[in-house]
Amino acid sequence: MDLNQVTVPCIDYEASVAFYKALGLTQIVDSPPRYARFETPTGATLSLHSVDVLAESTGVTIYFEVKDVDQRVRELEAEGLIFDTRPVDQRWLWREAYVRDPAGNAICIFNAGENRRYPPWRISASDS
Repeated sequence: MDLNQVTVPCIDYEASVAFYKALGLTQIVDSPPRYARFETPTGATLSLHSVDVLAESTGVTIYFEVKDVDQRVRELEAEGLIFDTRPVDQRWLWREAYVRDPAGNAICIFNAGENRRYPPWRISASDS
């Protein structure tokens, strides 16, 4: 099974579309004011679906991996995005920075390299 699509709610369609374009996603569906879909360079997709009211925070975070977190954060700040946290090395061996989209959905810009799939503490098939 592969993860293909994630859909997040939005209140301000135009602001949310602009945000995800600023992140660098390619918009492939534009059906204002209710629905937009974007594609990543690897073919995964993310959709926006307009809602009248946002639910309380679900604790969901969308992760976008980049080669250079610090450089990408500088580029996004130049586009006007305001980050909640600056790039920082985490104890789980990822470098992360956090920003919120216009609907308040948490977005993590990160780099994990091999540690994303193969951290030192990964369990082996025989352990499961």
